[in-house]
Amino acid sequence: MYRYDEFDAAIVRERITEFSDQVARRVSGALTEDEFKPLRLMNGLYLQLHAYMLRVAIPYGTMDGRQLHRLADIARTYDKGYGHFTTRTNIQFNWPALSDIPALLSDLAEVEMHAIQTSGNCIRNITTDVFAGCADDEIEDPRPWCEILRQWSTIHPEFSFLPRKFKIAVTGATRDRAAIRTHDVGLQIVRGNEGQTAFRVFVGGGQGRLPHIAQEIAAAVPAKDILAYLTAILRAWNLLGRRDNIHKARIKILVASLGIDAFRDEVDRHFATLRREDLRIPDEEVARIRAYFAPPAFELLPKASDAFDSLVLANRDFSRFARNNVRRHKQSGYAAVIVSLKPRGGVPGDVTADQMDAVADLATRYSFDEVRAAYEQNLVLPHVKLDDVPELWRRLSELGLATPNADLVTDIIACPGLDYCSLANARSIPVAQALSERLADPEFQDRLGPIRVNMSGCINACGHHHVGHIGVLGVDRKGEEYYQITLGGSPDETAALGEIVGRSLPADEVAPAVERTLNRYLEIREDGESFLAAVRRIGVEPFRDAIYGGLDAVA
Repeated sequence: MYRYDEFDAAIVRERITEFSDQVARRVSGALTEDEFKPLRLMNGLYLQLHAYMLRVAIPYGTMDGRQLHRLADIARTYDKGYGHFTTRTNIQFNWPALSDIPALLSDLAEVEMHAIQTSGNCIRNITTDVFAGCADDEIEDPRPWCEILRQWSTIHPEFSFLPRKFKIAVTGATRDRAAIRTHDVGLQIVRGNEGQTAFRVFVGGGQGRLPHIAQEIAAAVPAKDILAYLTAILRAWNLLGRRDNIHKARIKILVASLGIDAFRDEVDRHFATLRREDLRIPDEEVARIRAYFAPPAFELLPKASDAFDSLVLANRDFSRFARNNVRRHKQSGYAAVIVSLKPRGGVPGDVTADQMDAVADLATRYSFDEVRAAYEQNLVLPHVKLDDVPELWRRLSELGLATPNADLVTDIIACPGLDYCSLANARSIPVAQALSERLADPEFQDRLGPIRVNMSGCINACGHHHVGHIGVLGVDRKGEEYYQITLGGSPDETAALGEIVGRSLPADEVAPAVERTLNRYLEIREDGESFLAAVRRIGVEPFRDAIYGGLDAVA
């Protein structure tokens, strides 16, 4: 796992000192909120409906036990005893007092964490596959490249005041678990013509009010040139992107307006001048960073585990957990275990301080002191012996963290919505809770198979509803909260935007409508056909009839 060097430590400490003075001036009234806003956004601090919210970066989602313990301490000391994990693998604290922010940031710095570039018009926290380094289908661990990009992009002088925010995701496998096509830039590790590391590059993805799926701009950029190529992309956008309209300032709008071929020509023009020695990554630097992500000291274990297999046969609850929340590992005798933050009726992504402390202890004991934050708003212990999974499951069950629903219909992704966010049109949390309760029957979920439900409280799409197999969007209808349903979206290698089914529904009709949709799927699916495949095969019309029961479905 990466450790701060002297440059990281200096940057973070200098930023804390600077921001502490800015906070003191805001508290004293020397700065107005309008004057303070651009300063706080550079430090991950938002002003929401009821209080300030601090968003803490977890680069590429990787933490150790010490860091998770510190997040638990912060939740107790400065918040209301819990935190909220997001789709960018950050954690948000919703109730800190402004006067406490400097002390909170100092506490984070002690464990090599910060909130820099988690907000504002800059390159945001870089994300990746939560199973990076342990997935048995990856070409190469993408985390060293994420770290290289993090170092390159942190307080980058040319890209600190972009037209809008800029998000990068990296995957090392052909199966996309990092949703790279929903990002401003998505990178997929491939092999070049001579077998060397290269990147397939996608550009122009994003959600919000004008959603787009990213398009391929380059098939295999050599790894040594990736910083130059990304600089060329950002420079082209920085120079040509719109700054007169916040809704049309994202790179996706520029790519769509120019067309991918014209945008590629513009990028290639910049790349030709940037492809020089000072932007090439030295081999020795790549080796140095890779060494931080070397595999842990795995034991040589048999592929199967008697303890694991016996409990699968003897205990139905464990069997379901093993089937849904345990993933294959590239190392024989090990597994990656998903810690669900989606209990029945719970708030997606929320975790208490006590639970964070407990998971940190479990990571230290069972997973080489490593824990990951996932795009799906869950946690993952990436390196667990199969022999240890039964005891880990028992411990997680005691904590309320063993819900066996990973990738199932109650593994709901949701933003905080109108309960917290000043931008939201509608609440997300109560509707997600109602869905969780209504669809909780584990046998029903198992019959359905993998289904991704995503929910956003407004068109900004922080819950990524556009790419949910079932998407739920909160809208305002004459001052009342209503919800629009989309079907057929996906964030993976078959990425697509969902199609709006029909008119929006009041909150109490959403869960019944989704249940009717799922029952219709069970009626019409072919053998072994997933929900997404069924929607793509027959379209949304049969589901529209199920949702609206023959009523007028005009949007």
